[in-house]
Parts: sequence; structure tokens; C-alpha cells
Amino acid sequence: MDGSNQSRVAAAPSAAVTASATSASAETEDAASYLASRWLWLIGIGAAAIVVGLVWAALRPGDPVPLFVAAAGLGLTAAGVVWSQTARWQQAAVSAAFDTALDAHLVVDRHGRVLASNRPARRLFGDNVGDLAVVEETLSEDMEALTRFRRLRQEAEAGASLTQEVRRRRPSGGSVWWVVTTRALTTRALTSRRPLRLWRFEDVTARREVETLLRDEQVKLVDFMDHAPVGFYSVDEEGRFLFANATLARWLAVEARDLVRGAARLHDFLAEPPNGEAHPASVGAAGETMAPSEVALKGADGRTIKASISQSVVRDDDGRFLWTRSVVRDLTAEARMRDALRASEDRFKRFFEDAPFGIAMLDDQGRLSEWNSALRRLVGAENAQLAGRPITELMEPRDRDALTRHLAAVASATMPDPAIEVQLQHRSDLIVALFASRMATQAGEPGGYIVQFIDQSERRNLEVQFAQSQKMQAVGQLAGGIAHDFNNLLTAMIGFCDLLLLRHKPGDPSFGEIMQIKQNANRAANLVRQLLAFSRQQTLQPRILDVTDVLADLSNLLRRLIGENIELKVVHGRDLGLVKVDQGQMEQVIINMAVNARDAMPNGGRLTIKTSNVIASEAIRQGPEEMPPGDYVLIDVIDTGVGIPSENLNRIFDPFFSTKAVGSGTGLGLSTVYGIVRQTGGFVRVDSAPGKGAHFSIYLPRHEISEAEGPERGVEAQDLSRRDLTGVGRVLLVEDEDAVRAFSGRALQNKGYEVLEADSGEAALEILSGEGAEVDLLITDVIMPNMDGPTLIREVRKSHPSLKVICISGYAEDRLREKMDIGEGVHFLAKPFSLKQLAAKVKDVMRGAAPTL
Repeated sequence: MDGSNQSRVAAAPSAAVTASATSASAETEDAASYLASRWLWLIGIGAAAIVVGLVWAALRPGDPVPLFVAAAGLGLTAAGVVWSQTARWQQAAVSAAFDTALDAHLVVDRHGRVLASNRPARRLFGDNVGDLAVVEETLSEDMEALTRFRRLRQEAEAGASLTQEVRRRRPSGGSVWWVVTTRALTTRALTSRRPLRLWRFEDVTARREVETLLRDEQVKLVDFMDHAPVGFYSVDEEGRFLFANATLARWLAVEARDLVRGAARLHDFLAEPPNGEAHPASVGAAGETMAPSEVALKGADGRTIKASISQSVVRDDDGRFLWTRSVVRDLTAEARMRDALRASEDRFKRFFEDAPFGIAMLDDQGRLSEWNSALRRLVGAENAQLAGRPITELMEPRDRDALTRHLAAVASATMPDPAIEVQLQHRSDLIVALFASRMATQAGEPGGYIVQFIDQSERRNLEVQFAQSQKMQAVGQLAGGIAHDFNNLLTAMIGFCDLLLLRHKPGDPSFGEIMQIKQNANRAANLVRQLLAFSRQQTLQPRILDVTDVLADLSNLLRRLIGENIELKVVHGRDLGLVKVDQGQMEQVIINMAVNARDAMPNGGRLTIKTSNVIASEAIRQGPEEMPPGDYVLIDVIDTGVGIPSENLNRIFDPFFSTKAVGSGTGLGLSTVYGIVRQTGGFVRVDSAPGKGAHFSIYLPRHEISEAEGPERGVEAQDLSRRDLTGVGRVLLVEDEDAVRAFSGRALQNKGYEVLEADSGEAALEILSGEGAEVDLLITDVIMPNMDGPTLIREVRKSHPSLKVICISGYAEDRLREKMDIGEGVHFLAKPFSLKQLAAKVKDVMRGAAPTL
């Protein structure tokens, strides 16, 4: 509570008047009591005068003086009675006024005893208000209020007249406010009596609540004005600040009081002060609202903000300038929002216009309202041809009804599938997936449509490519499996033929039959190699070759193959690049292509083989395959035959596919070409039409010779017939096929080797774990039941890390390298192999030749 007397005396005027009237009433009541007691003395004197006069008259009959004394006493008595009654009426009136006062009043002597109390006081403090201690007891639950009242009582007993506010807190919550006034009763009628004090307790709770409410509202208003998100200010004619809120002061990096009290003017904070004007609104009619103007405000910290000022000028009746009412809006956030909106629009424009798929916006009727450039490219139309055009007109007639039903389903939210595939008009090569969704207006009502056009051609090509690769993979796995079993059989057949030929020399009656068996076995081996070529699992021995030399060596053979009615023309390219391929496989590709061309020209024609260098600057696609950019050596095989129908172009490389009569071909010629070329890293393309011949293009990666590869070019394998293939050492032969194991064992024994045989990996480990079972070479098949070759090699390497190893298999060497994970130092021998090939490989390994795996 405020202890200032001034603040406590500053009450409402009505309260002051009431306090004065109450004080006057108390003084009047005291005077009336005093006079009433004086009139009693007057009556007593008059009565005494009557008695004296009557006694005197009885003693002195006829004397007028006693009668005059008695008459005077009678007059005094009558006057005393009249005046006494008048004083009592006055006292009763004053008592009634004291008792009916609105505020509580107590008349207290100097000892704090209550001599009189009115009805509000008794209602407030109880009927038995005998002492000010009762008032203190009322305040006993609020120590602050009790302390303040006691201090007030001490000052009052010292003779001071005081007015003070006292707050008493209720136990249930809230407060009761009193204005307590105490003053001494100092009338002349009471000067001879004991001093009395009048205590007045005015309940001002309602007034304080109203004042608090008004003050809170005022604080809220001031806080709103000070911290509003906009700035407020008022300046005079010289631009000096009369008012400025905290928001504006914060923007200007100064205190609001410094703006108002200081010498700063508005144009001091303008980044570009106006010429000849103190502030932006120095002219205008009284009350005229000026149009908002954008200015740059520069704060005391040097920061510049862009602001919009809206203001009106206030003038007096004579038109003199008084002040401005000005509102300042910081445009920084708005500028950021505008920039963000512009950036968002730019992003949307990029997303919309530069999207790799077509996007269109339709109205309720399905007419085009907006579209992007991708859609224009898809439909092949200009903007003027698309504006307001129904979307159904962009489709083939057979798809228009389906699209109409789809849009209706989207509008009714009953769309079973979010997309529909349609074909664009005049674009038979394109099938697009159309995704449609409903747009909403700003009011939230359904609007038009957003339609996205996604080209499905690539996906269709990928599906075809995937299906083709799945088919080729399945057939390749089948071919690989068959080839593995055939290679085991052919290895045994060729090997035993070689053993028989050791005893049956030329001129022997059985020599011819044995050679016939061997030749047929070799033919079967070639067929197996074709299967492996298709499945890309055959063993390659790549060498650096010049295609010109290969074609030159094959020219005579090709002429005999194609016959005399077909002209062979070979065109060699100049400065032809080198390729790294298996020469035998490369020759087989050329021969298969020539034979295929011969069969396509039964009545004769011309076969042209051309070579050239090609630099592909970008990817080249045909069907599901894509050839990457790079340097290639191109071999073109062109015939003038019957051509290939379009429905067969996608199947000509499939295994066992043939248009020839039954018994005229195996259907593996072109598939073998495809497999060999792809395994080499090349690509095959075909261009043909019925009656126009066929044009096959074989792209082989151009090979650049390194220093290490230089000597390899042109080195031919040594003729095995002239080599000494005998040797010494202990060889462990592991092969699950009995015939292959028997032939290989006998062949190596004939060459001087000691051979230990095992029919499984487990048996080989048992042999190696026995005493005295040290071996110089391990020969193992790759594919075996239970423990395969790679597993056996890893187990053997744990106890014999330096043991030499030869793997024999019908699978491709590179495929084995990928799957075996057996480390380095392993040699490879492909099935089917002959006796000499086996002996030569073993001798090379025993001599320390470099491993091939």
C-alpha cells in the first residue's frame, strides 16, 4: 500500500464532502449536549428564584420585590425548559444523522475507548465496540493491514489528523479497501472536557476495483501501443517527436524517451531526407489522411529498413499545424515474403515448365487451360493449338471414351485406378500413362483437374528387355548345365580315342574307325561350345588381333562355304584399330554370319563384308539394348537375300529359333554370334526388311596396346605335336566322373607322372592327410557333389599353401574367377581337352608357368 498522505487524501470529491459533513455532525452533537446541560442549570436557578421570591413575599407581605424575583425565576425556569427541550431535539437530530451515515464512525477518547459508534460501525465491528482493539482484532488475520493501522493509531494519539488507505485481505481471497480518517474534535464547547477523536472507515473496495480495472486497461492499451507490430509516432511542425512507441524506437535503435525528450527529428532517421521538408506530411488539410508512402528509415545502428508511413495531419481551427498521427509498417518481412513468393513462383515455374513429363491443367469441362513444354513436345502442337482444346482430342479415338469415364470417376472420387494408359493421336510410337487428380478452388470447392502425362515407352522397352533377359538367362542356364554334362562325356570320348591312337597308328585297320569317333566327338564339342557361347560361359583365350588379317585368312574358306553363285566382296578399312578377342571364336562369328547369308540367298547374290573405325559420341539403342559411347571397330555383313520380316527381328538371336526347313539348321548360328560378341564386350545390330536383304553390324571395342601387351600380338601357340610332354612328379587327380578320371589318370601315367585318384573332395582331403601323401600338383574338377572344387582348394591351402592347382571345367574361365574366390595361383584347363592338351598343361604348371586364374 502507498503510505503517502497525499495519495490517500486524493480521493473522489464526493468522499471529501461526506467526510466534512460527518465531522461537522459530530461537532454539532457535542455542542448540543453541552448546551442541554447549561439549560438545566438555568432551570435550577429559575426554580430557586421562585422559591426565594415566594418565601420572601411570605415574610414581607406587600413588598413587590419578592414577587418580582419570583416572576423572574418563573421566567428563567420557563426559558430553561424551552431551551433545554430545543437542545435535546437538536441532539436527537444530530444523533440520528450520525447513526445513519453511510460510513462507519467511532468517537474515541484518548485511551482508545469507544464513546459512540454508528450503525455501520456496529455492523462492521460488532455491537460491542468498546475499544479500538476490536478494530485491530478485525485486522488480525492480515499482519500488513494490522501493522499499518497500529502505526496510524500511534500517529493519531500523538495528535495528528490523518487519512490513509488500509487493505484488508479476506481469508477466502480478494481484498477490502478502507479509507481510514481520524481527527480530533476541537469545538469550543469541548475545550473544557477530555479530548475526543472521530474515526471514520470508508469502504472504497468498489472504487478501487474500478480504478484497478481502468488502470489495467490503461496498461494494456499502453502495452499494445508500445509493442504493436507497427510503429506509432506523432511529430510537430518542425518534425520533433511528440510521441513514439517502443516498436518504432526499437527499429530506430534508440529509446522511446530519447526520441520524445531529445532533439532528434523525423528527417534525421530518413535515409534520403526530403528536400525542404521537415517530415513527409508537412502539408495537408486538417484531418486529411495522407496516402501511404514508402521510405527508407536508417536507425542509429546504421541498419536501414524499408517502411511504409500512413499518417494524417491535425490542425487547429485557424489551420495551424498541430501534430501528425502516423503509423509505420516495416516492409522488411513483406519484402522477404515477396521474395519468397517470387522464388516459390520461380520454383513452381521450373518444376512445371521444366518437368520431364507433360502436365496440364483442365477446367471443369476438361478443356486445357495451362500446360508445360513437355506436353507440347509430346503432342507435337503449339500453344495456340492447345488453348481451350478438350483433352480428349489429343487421344486416339478409341481411347477417348475411356478417358472421359476416367475423369468422371476422378470427379466423383470413385476412381478405381489412379492412372489410365492411352495413346496420343498421330503418335503411334507413344503410349502414355495419364494421372488425373481434382483441383480445389480458393473457397475449397472442387475445381478443374491436374493431369500428368508420363511416357511409358521406356518402361515398355524395359519390360521387353527384362522378359528377354529372363528368357535368355533361363535358356543360358539350361545350356550351361547341358554343356557341363556333355563336356564330361566328350572329354572321356576324346581322351580314350587318344589312348587308342597310341596303339593304333596310321595304317592300322582300326585307325580309321577311331579317327571317325574322335572327329564326331570334336563336332559334338563344337556344338557344346555354341551352347556355351550363347550362354556366355565358354572359355575364351583373348588375343590382340587385326580384323583385316583374320578376314584375309578366312577369305578362301568363306568363298568355298558360300558357293560359286554368291559374290564375296571384302572391303578393308584404312588404319583399322585392333581388338582383343578369341581368334577361334571370332572366326566362328564370321563363318556363322556367312553361312546365314548364304542360306538367305538360295538363288545367288552378293555378300559384302566391310570393316571400319567408328566413334560413337552418344549411346545407340536398338530394341532393349543400348550401346554406350566409345571407340569401336565395325564389321558390316551385308547380303542381298530375302530379308527378315519385322516380326522376326526381335527373335533372330533366340536359341533354336530358325525359319529354315526342319533339318536344315540347328537355330544356334545367330545366337552363337550374339553370345560370342556380347561376351567379348561388343554389340550386334541388324537392319533388314523383306526383299531388301539384311545388314548386320558387329561393334567390337577398340583395344589400345599397352607396353606389356605388345609382345603378345601375333604369338601363336606352340605346336603340341612337336613338344616333349613327359614329366615326373606326384599328381592328385580329383574328378567325380569315372570315365574322365580314368582317362586322365592313364594319360598322365603314360607321360611319367605318379597319379593319385579321388572321386570327391572329401576323398582328396583324406589322401592328403595320410602319411607320405605329399603331392606336387592338384588337379580338380570345379563342379562336384557335396564339396566342390573351390571349397576343396581353400581347405587344401590351409595345410599346403604352396601347392600348385589346376581347375578343369567346361564353364568359362571368367565366370569361375567371379564365383570361386580361391585367391591367386590357380591354373585353368577347359573341357573337353585332349591327352596332349592335358599333358602340356600339367608340364607347364610343373615348370612354374604363370597361373591363369
